[in-house]
Amino acid sequence: MAIRSFLLLAFAAIGAAAPPERFDIVIRNGHIIDGTGSPWYAGDVAIRNGRIARIGSLADAPAARVIDAQGMVVAPGFIDMLGQSELSMLVNPHVPSKIFQGITTEITGEGSSIAPLNARVLAADRPGYAHYGVKADWTTFAEYFARLEKQGLGINLASYVGATQVRRVVIGDDNRAPTAAELERMKALVRDAMQQGAVGVSTSLQYAPAPYATTEELIALATEAARFGGIYASHMRSEGDTIDVALDEVFRIGREANIPVEIWHLKAAGKRNWGRMPEIVGRIEQARSSGVDVEADTYACPAWFNSFSAFVPPWVHDGGDAKMVARLKDPAMRARIRKDMENDSSAWDNEWLEIPGPEAILVSVVENSKLMPLQGKTIAEIAKEHQKDPIDTIFDLLIEDPGMSVAVFGMSEQDITYALKQPWVSVDNDSQGTAPDGILGKEHPHPRSYGTFPRILRKYVREEKLLTLPDAIRKFSALPAQRMRLADRGVLKEGMRADVVVFDPNTIHDVATFENPNQLSVGMEYVFVNGIAVIDDGKMTNALPGKVLRGAAAGR
Repeated sequence: MAIRSFLLLAFAAIGAAAPPERFDIVIRNGHIIDGTGSPWYAGDVAIRNGRIARIGSLADAPAARVIDAQGMVVAPGFIDMLGQSELSMLVNPHVPSKIFQGITTEITGEGSSIAPLNARVLAADRPGYAHYGVKADWTTFAEYFARLEKQGLGINLASYVGATQVRRVVIGDDNRAPTAAELERMKALVRDAMQQGAVGVSTSLQYAPAPYATTEELIALATEAARFGGIYASHMRSEGDTIDVALDEVFRIGREANIPVEIWHLKAAGKRNWGRMPEIVGRIEQARSSGVDVEADTYACPAWFNSFSAFVPPWVHDGGDAKMVARLKDPAMRARIRKDMENDSSAWDNEWLEIPGPEAILVSVVENSKLMPLQGKTIAEIAKEHQKDPIDTIFDLLIEDPGMSVAVFGMSEQDITYALKQPWVSVDNDSQGTAPDGILGKEHPHPRSYGTFPRILRKYVREEKLLTLPDAIRKFSALPAQRMRLADRGVLKEGMRADVVVFDPNTIHDVATFENPNQLSVGMEYVFVNGIAVIDDGKMTNALPGKVLRGAAAGR
């Protein structure tokens, strides 16, 4: 009898239905675009404990919250391949300009990274920190990451270590090669950064003192990063007249350092190079065919944004900003600088000769508060107001504010679209996270700060049909995740981190303009970072669920 009772109970237990799974959130009735490039499919997405717990038909699944995504797209969170928010994240960690675009992860660290630091670099960069009211209380990536984690982040953040940064720490801003001992110290700094979580080593070779580095120096640093599974990312030495030489250098570094290469913000810069993008793409395709693992990204806009001081030759920067200003004040030096700007040279990327004229330079962000009325004006307008020659206007403004940034109109739409279509081209914002209010709201940034990803969805997907929606989402998610080795992000799949966006593909659009850039994009209804909503029903929640994403070598 006892045995019979036991068997009856056992069979009853086997036959009993298991209790239904309970989820934190279920997003129902959406069009799922999973990031791989596959077409949308109908389904529900369940989130639990910060991960994608289930995808399928979940109409009866119990959940703490249910979101009806009828008529909307459910996609992986967008990955910004070059974001520049390492400092502004300390000013406003919610980075609304990013999350309203659907950006849930940013990669940063363009040549001059946030770490390592020493007293000499801090002293030279003090105006930039003072501009944002930030006290640099770190010297290493480990200390910086710890500060971020203590404060909280609105999105996930990863960083390269800059080749320029380690050069400045070891030898300063001087135009000279490192000694053998100094190069070993630079390599050690790259090694330390990789072990603390950097994702690779980067260069921004247009901006002094970066141009002073030889290719051999960069190969040595990239080789060190490669030992720890890193990537070499580069703002190339030229994006204009000598881009062929710059591409050769990038390919050589990738080949000799045996490291994957990411070309940042791929472009054909300057009116003399308009129409060359098919040739540039062909060079990259040829390198890929030969075995170089090279990809690129773009912000798909006809104006770039950079340091105003890039308009003067690299030799003018030798020794840092103070010496640059002294040279600009010296009449003989000033005449020499003007001559260099007005004449062709293969020695540097001459932006003055790349643009139609001074009307193509828009003052965007100033560090000298006295110059704030100039934000949003072109050099042509400023020169006319002060009855000055445009080049003299450039020199005088740099004397007053060596840290000024400008938007420069120097690309053609045809080249932009050709680059964007390439299957190995992802998307970067190339602008820091910002906000319409507070300290950041007083600036006049490039409108891409607020609108890169929605602009692509509006202009190139919905209006011009240059890309399909699944292909655009792939460029925003799976492609950059694959490049950055983010194995648990970038695709909607069970077990992946729940970085998820929900938006109406028929209405999402950018609002920011060059005239009025501080405007948030419209159309992101829900944005989840690690399973927590940072945008809920179109409104910012002020949650800070982001994570520091450390490279594979962290802790080794």
